[in-house]
Amino acid sequence: MLTCPQCKFKNPNINKFCQNCGTSLTHKICPKCSTKIALNIQHCPQCSTECSATSYALITQEEHQVVSVIPEPTQLTQNLENIANENSHTSPFHQIDLESYLDPQQRYPIAEIVTEITTQEKPDFSPTVLQASSEAETKLATENDDSQTILSMELSSLEYVAYTDLGRQRHHNEDYFSVDSQFHKLELPNHSIVTAQGLYILCDGMGGHAGGEIASELAVNTIRKYFQETWVKGELPGTESICDAIYLANQAIYELNQQESRSGTKRMGTTLVMLLLQNNQAAIAHVGDSRLYRLTHKQGLEQITIDHEVGQQEIARGVEPNIAYGRVDAYQLTQALGPRNEDYISPDVTLFNINEDMLLVLVSDGLSDNDCLETHWLTHLQPLLSYTTNLETGIQNLIELGNEYNGHDNLTAILVRVKVRPSSPSCL
Repeated sequence: MLTCPQCKFKNPNINKFCQNCGTSLTHKICPKCSTKIALNIQHCPQCSTECSATSYALITQEEHQVVSVIPEPTQLTQNLENIANENSHTSPFHQIDLESYLDPQQRYPIAEIVTEITTQEKPDFSPTVLQASSEAETKLATENDDSQTILSMELSSLEYVAYTDLGRQRHHNEDYFSVDSQFHKLELPNHSIVTAQGLYILCDGMGGHAGGEIASELAVNTIRKYFQETWVKGELPGTESICDAIYLANQAIYELNQQESRSGTKRMGTTLVMLLLQNNQAAIAHVGDSRLYRLTHKQGLEQITIDHEVGQQEIARGVEPNIAYGRVDAYQLTQALGPRNEDYISPDVTLFNINEDMLLVLVSDGLSDNDCLETHWLTHLQPLLSYTTNLETGIQNLIELGNEYNGHDNLTAILVRVKVRPSSPSCL
């Protein structure tokens, strides 16, 4: 296990970044020249500055952003302050006071806690490494960073598949999803131009029969309609627009609860996770504990979203993970769409550039519970990075695994496979 130098969370040895706080487990930033160096290197190879455990800056997985600076010797203070000022991101806190809504079918209640907004306003669409023309070459390139050439990337292909299953213990399905994907390829004598736009939404309803399934479907349809009317062709929606769509979905469910005089456990609600794609630009948003994972040859499987639940909130406050998840209410949701008005939800939004071949996996908690994907990703997800594998067969195998490994809840997954290539000279 790898211990995070920032939050002390125990991570699997294969992780490159902490799955709790996103801090690099392999690299740090030189405080003098900002060179990226391995954690076990004591002197910067660029400027020979000593980068001891008391002088380096930690970086996160989101485009290698500096998130915190560890106290250093006096002569380096100004350098680190400059790095922190340029890269730090402070998230406002929002106090929520929610009633406890317990799904009769064992959906966790919403708890009274403080929720942190962690939206990133500006994506970093910087160039990345050259992608090899074959998977063997790609693997070789990722194993030898020194041989990589910096180039901008463009979309090469886009495939997706979605599936939902009742599970082995439920009598009705409260999960709901929608996929709205457009792909266009223009062939020219010397090159081809590929463009794509996609909206992938997954919701996991709560509130029992005639409640959860209504909330999840209403949320999906409200968000889909919003983007049909507002998404400017060729431009990825920004954080503000994405949040507006989520607030509209929340308001639609909330008003329905009010109209039907629903209270307590009868108030319907839903989680949400969604992916928006514009060519090789991506945006992810979520509320609740439905998740999105990202799989690449270089980084392996990464959980991009952090569940909105008591356990994770306690970890963010500095509580040790084993203590945080020792609480009886550790898995209670801290926010969901519908039970309360928009003052009580804080969507997390992340924007990033897709600069290498990638599999994006959206799942409800029926599939992600008990570290199902973390345990079996090498056998059930890694092969799907290859364009020679069939995504439909892959998602069927994934659902079967979820039913065998968990099976206590509805299971839903959306798989999106994105291939990229170096930009054509005429497109640079």
